[in-house]
This record gives sequence, structure tokens and C-alpha cells, in this order.
Amino acid sequence: MIVVDSSVWIDYFNGNINKQTDWLNNALGTEPIIIGDIILAEVLQGFQSDKDFKIAKKLLLEFQYMDMVGQDIALKSVDNYRALRQRGVTVRKTIDVMIGTFCIHHKFTLLHNDKDFEPIEKHLKLKTIKII
Repeated sequence: MIVVDSSVWIDYFNGNINKQTDWLNNALGTEPIIIGDIILAEVLQGFQSDKDFKIAKKLLLEFQYMDMVGQDIALKSVDNYRALRQRGVTVRKTIDVMIGTFCIHHKFTLLHNDKDFEPIEKHLKLKTIKII
């Protein structure tokens, strides 16, 4: 399963073309993509137009859905955040640690366009889509 981070969805819906949005565009309908509560909220809260909001919501809700954060993932996220801090790495956004931890826990692969995931990948073995 592939988790697409809000950083990619936001670029995709805004029409920003980059390697990640190209990968996503080619993967739609062919790759198993999953959406979670945190990403759903981050993406949908940014829409100003009701029409665009409704279109995006309908599209995103067609993917398999999972709750991403509960007590278990929250506590594992704390452990991961602390492990990174002990290595001198501070991830700016707690939500990114939670998304990374969710992916690690479920052995999902992450597609992202956010440098905050790089130390999670390097030190905690987060699997990501490698785009050359």
C-alpha cells in the first residue's frame, strides 16, 4: 500500500507539476493508494472554493481509508520523535512523525515532497517512493 502525503496531494490539486505529482498521476488507478484521517484533514482544509472542495473530497474518499492515529501510533510516534532527538534531529511537524510512524508500523510506502520525512527515512527505516 502507498500512502500519499498531503505535500503531494496539495501540489496535485493546485496543478503544481513535479516528480511526485507526475508519479501520483501515473499511479492513479494502477497502484494501491490509501488515505488516512490526518492527510484527509490537511488536504481538504486548504480549499477555498466549495466546488473544488467537493470534487477533491469525492476523489479522496474513493481510496481505501484507515484511521492513522490512535493510542498505539501516538505512543510509537513519541518514541520515534525522541529517538530522532537523541540523534540530534528535530522534525519540525509532529504530524509528519505520526504519518511516518503509521507507515513504518503498517509497512506502507510513503510518497512525499517534504524534507521532514528524510530523517525518518534515514534513521527509522521509513520506506518511500524513490523518484529519479
